[in-house]
Amino acid sequence: MKVFINEQLDIITPDELRRAIAKLPDWRREKALRFKHEQGQKECAFAYLLLQEALSEVYDISDLNPFTIGEHGKPALAQHPTIHFNMSHCRHAVACVVSDHPVGIDIERIGRYKEALARHVLNEQEFAQVANAPNPDIEFARFWTQKEAIVKLTGRGIDDDLKNLLFKYNNVLLHTEEHLDKGYVLTVASMNAH
Repeated sequence: MKVFINEQLDIITPDELRRAIAKLPDWRREKALRFKHEQGQKECAFAYLLLQEALSEVYDISDLNPFTIGEHGKPALAQHPTIHFNMSHCRHAVACVVSDHPVGIDIERIGRYKEALARHVLNEQEFAQVANAPNPDIEFARFWTQKEAIVKLTGRGIDDDLKNLLFKYNNVLLHTEEHLDKGYVLTVASMNAH
């Protein structure tokens, strides 16, 4: 398993963005251009380009077609069913993970903590941990990315029981990193082989 991160979104010029979008396959270009704001276009385009780079480096794959999207949005390569990957993006960075086993990744900017949202997605113990943390924004981002990475790992979409997701999937290995200097938290989820 290997994680790739691009933290350079804030220095991409409009010309660089146009060139990047031009490199995308038609379906991804259309998806990127549906974003009205340049930031969304950057995140969409550069997440895909990072995935291309990762698959080329790790598996020597240069053609991602046919690129398929599962029922709940989990991407796959039809020609390479044993290669697993996942992408994520936020205002500060894009990330992807490639592996020989199912994986999920989520990256979120720090500063999204809102009590109402936290009460909706966290169980009582998790909420208390966030509320009592020295920095609730960071602690909330940790839980959020862990849950989202599990959702992306399983490919099942948002679970009806987000509050108990970490307990329900306690066999999942979670690797969480706080990139405080860059303003985001990243979590990779993979299945425990034991």
